[in-house]
Amino acid sequence: MGYPPRVLPLCLSDAVGQVTGVQRGKVCLLSSLSLEPGRVSGMIQTIGEWFWWDRLWLPVNLTWADLEDKDGRVYAKVSDLYITLPYSVVFLIIRYVFERFVATPFAACLSVREKNIHKVESNPILEHFFISQSKTPAKADIHGLSKKCSWSSRQVECWFRRRRNQERPGVLKKFREASWRFVFYIGALIGGLIALYDKPWFYNLRELWNTYPKQSILESQYWYYILEMSFYWSLLFSITFDVKRKDFKEQIIHHLATLTLLAFSWCGNYIRVGTLVMLVHDASDVFLESAKIFNYAKWEKVCNSIFVLFAVVFMVTRLIIFPFWIIHSTWVYPPDYYPVFFGYYFFNAMLVILLMLHIFWAYLILRMVKKFLFGSLTKDERSDNEEEEDDEGENTTSEEHDGHLKANNGCGRRGVANHH
Repeated sequence: MGYPPRVLPLCLSDAVGQVTGVQRGKVCLLSSLSLEPGRVSGMIQTIGEWFWWDRLWLPVNLTWADLEDKDGRVYAKVSDLYITLPYSVVFLIIRYVFERFVATPFAACLSVREKNIHKVESNPILEHFFISQSKTPAKADIHGLSKKCSWSSRQVECWFRRRRNQERPGVLKKFREASWRFVFYIGALIGGLIALYDKPWFYNLRELWNTYPKQSILESQYWYYILEMSFYWSLLFSITFDVKRKDFKEQIIHHLATLTLLAFSWCGNYIRVGTLVMLVHDASDVFLESAKIFNYAKWEKVCNSIFVLFAVVFMVTRLIIFPFWIIHSTWVYPPDYYPVFFGYYFFNAMLVILLMLHIFWAYLILRMVKKFLFGSLTKDERSDNEEEEDDEGENTTSEEHDGHLKANNGCGRRGVANHH
């Protein structure tokens, strides 16, 4: 495969005559690779052939040729997913317009306003330490910095407290973000129900595998997938600009696992299962984002009521329906219809990864429910702890041993868990 091998020119070999044998070997290898584009393209072609090998994606005795459009049947194609990337950019543009011209006026109607944050005094020494070393210096560091700046230790502590507060997202930013996600999730939930309510596999999960993988894709399934994947791409692209939580890494894993699961289910024609997975996830997210909206608006009773409803829906959909109905149907039923293959194991592995994330978030939710019932809920389990100051910049709340402060965010002494 590829072009015939080429060797180094004689003059190049002479030029490197003084180089050690190992170094000469490296030069020869690099030169050979640079002179053989045919070999590189051949390697890429070979990798592509292995990646799209029928036995990885399809049951035995089936090939990609069996999933070509014919006899009125239309199958999902890999090229269909390319449109999700430009659509994700469209989602980001729509989000910007929505947050500026819809969510912001809506926040004003609910009296959601940014809190005035004291801007720190310019100090190059402290700023350098804040950026390059630590945002929460230890007592020894504070003592040393106070000598360098000729400030008291309390002034240095106050400077770092205010500097940290400057970087924390304001409540208005959180409100706009929650509003945008609420609008999408409720639209996706309604659209998913419309697309699935009349389908036999919505009521009988064995129908998910009837005639698999020769299942023609419907227009409603096409748009449900494309819009959901585009939205998750937009979340992944904007994650560095969105409000950062303690489970930042888990969010990235979740988005990547979701996109991988959706893409694989599309290419392997697991589309019926994929639509059910999306519907189950969207159901609880609607209540989560609405609870956050009222949390930031300080509508305490409404926030608490929706939070309880969210916790119930989350536990039912993510920890009961998802593992005991959907994963059960993808693990137990398929061997009755075809011999298991790599795609069967990979698809179920991705579902289990999502389940592990659900268990992690369920743990946070249960911690909040416990505090909620015993009246000690003071903050969002995932939110960064905020540090409050009075008009003179003094700390009004007690610091925890890790240097952060306990402070409520939104409705009184209660917060709302955040997850995806």
